[in-house]
Amino acid sequence: MADQPSGAAAPRRFLFLDASARPDGNSARLARLAAESSLPAGAEQRWLRLDDHPLPPFRDLRHTGDGSYPEPAGHELALLEATLAATDLVFVAPVYWYSLPTSAKLYLDYWSAWLRAAGVDFRDRMRGGTIWGVTVLAGEEHLAEPLIGSLRLTADYMGMRWGGALLGNGTRPGDVLRDERARIAAKSFFAG
Repeated sequence: MADQPSGAAAPRRFLFLDASARPDGNSARLARLAAESSLPAGAEQRWLRLDDHPLPPFRDLRHTGDGSYPEPAGHELALLEATLAATDLVFVAPVYWYSLPTSAKLYLDYWSAWLRAAGVDFRDRMRGGTIWGVTVLAGEEHLAEPLIGSLRLTADYMGMRWGGALLGNGTRPGDVLRDERARIAAKSFFAG
């Protein structure tokens, strides 16, 4: 950045992608606690609810016509720009049927188009960033493994780092704030 002294590192930019179907759900509450407690000094944060940026169903065009995708516009363009501006992507995603909520999965499906979009250089620009997961489930932690595995494999495929997953337990709104283990882990989650 032009305003940075010579040799100073640019601030990290965290994009929190809230994929919960419920506003201010347990995953969002846990993510906010982690952000308040453990983001690196000087880090920027931006929060987007994926339901506020609805995308149409993804169509795989790789093997049709010339295999090109339309230029991103509307909500897709807004999500692409926010994604590219971030150094760290935080998926705030409750476990839905052992995996990612629909809005998070659909967002990731659009990465297939962005990988092929002319002039975007999506993979090169994402390389070196970090993917994190914050999730809450009702049940045993191993039930979150498909969700965590999806995010970890996405990071690997893109040449990104896997920051880890912060897990909490809860069902009704606010339950996660009674999960002492999750509250303690949140206080150092992004610092590690």
